[in-house]
Amino acid sequence: MNEDPVVQATGAVPDGTGPSPAADALSHAGALLQVRDVRKVYGEGHTEVVAVSDATMAVDEGEFVALLGPSGSGKTTLISIIGGLLSATSGTVRIGDVEVTGMSRRDLTRFRAERVGFVFQSANLVPFLTARENLLYVAGLVKTPRAAAKSRADQLLEELGLIGRAGNLPEQLSGGERQRVAIGRALMNDPDLVLVDEPTAALDTAMGRQVVELLRREIKARGKTGIMVTHDLRMVEYTDRVFEILDGELTHVEEPSTLGH
Repeated sequence: MNEDPVVQATGAVPDGTGPSPAADALSHAGALLQVRDVRKVYGEGHTEVVAVSDATMAVDEGEFVALLGPSGSGKTTLISIIGGLLSATSGTVRIGDVEVTGMSRRDLTRFRAERVGFVFQSANLVPFLTARENLLYVAGLVKTPRAAAKSRADQLLEELGLIGRAGNLPEQLSGGERQRVAIGRALMNDPDLVLVDEPTAALDTAMGRQVVELLRREIKARGKTGIMVTHDLRMVEYTDRVFEILDGELTHVEEPSTLGH
């Protein structure tokens, strides 16, 4: 928990002037994502490890925010709970009008396919499928008619500058191209929420900037909500707000311009 119980209970910023942006977002209708008191504990007794400690945050519809922290800080665990890939020990996650933490495994699988898009650190493309087929695969999870799915896949590949590479396997693409395919796959089913885990980890700085700028543009253009996990201060300038996490605790929220680059 936060060292100051007033901060923990009320969301007050360190100078005590009022609620943090996260706490304020929880109180109005613009918050697409609401995370309340989420905790993730592994083991028990003397082997207990608290990966995420009572995290509370909210992200508005149309926002692209960063979850910033060093390796092992709990940021990937938290984003996995938000996306329903991990279950929380306690607390709630609400996406739109759905409380994700209360769903059955079957319903959660369907919900993720329809309303949450993922971009993983290593692109995580199916190696034996072409760029186009990787997009069509996720459309098949929600039974989109084939013709409509192919049209949407080609539209996304065109927008991402990849239509000429649509028939290439992942091994025939550069690292940046693979991440662009992953972005297209995340957007394929028109999700409400896009979750991005360290998208620049395997890229050089120039390519990393291009990928994050592209992510922001695509999320904003479609009115989606996006969260990017990163440890790289250079990438947060493309986001609207920055949630900092350390040792499993969400500490405070910053505007990107207030952080050193």
